[in-house]
Amino acid sequence: VMIYIKEISVKDINLFWDKHIKYLIEDEIVTDKEDIEYFLSSEYRDFLENSMIVDKDRHYIAYFFENDVEIGAVQFTIYNNKDGKYFGECFIMDFWIYPKFRNKSKGSECFKKLEKYTKPLGANHYVLNSMKDNSIRFWKNLGFRENGIDEWGMKLFRLY
Repeated sequence: VMIYIKEISVKDINLFWDKHIKYLIEDEIVTDKEDIEYFLSSEYRDFLENSMIVDKDRHYIAYFFENDVEIGAVQFTIYNNKDGKYFGECFIMDFWIYPKFRNKSKGSECFKKLEKYTKPLGANHYVLNSMKDNSIRFWKNLGFRENGIDEWGMKLFRLY
C-alpha cells in the first residue's frame, strides 16, 4: 500500500473548494448558514490562495492518494518565520479522509505520511483544533494532547 501526498496548485484549486465545502457540511463541521457562506466566500478563499504563493509561513493544500486513488485531503500552514512565536509549527487546518475509506487506519497512515512530508519543510510540531468526539479520539490516538483553546473557543491539540 502506497500512500502519497500531491500538492494542489492555486490554478487547480476550484475542484478542491467544491470538495472542501461538501466535507465541511457532510461532516457537520459547519452547520449554520453564516459559517457556510464564510467558507464559500472569496475573503476566506483568497486569503488562503494568497498564502500558498509566499515563502514565509506558507499554506499548503494537498490530496492524499493510495495507489493512485484519491482518499482524502489536507490543508496546513508551516510557520517558518524564525522570529515568530509559532516557528516550526505545522497548523493543520483541515484533514479528512473520504467516508468510504474511514475506519481502516487510513487516517493514521495519512498523518504519518504528512509528518514525513512536512519535516523537510520545517515542521517540528503539529497543532490543530477539534470539537467532534470521534476526531478528538483520532488525534489523541496519534499522540496529540489537549493544549488550550483557540480564538473561537475550540479545543487546541498539539503534538511534539
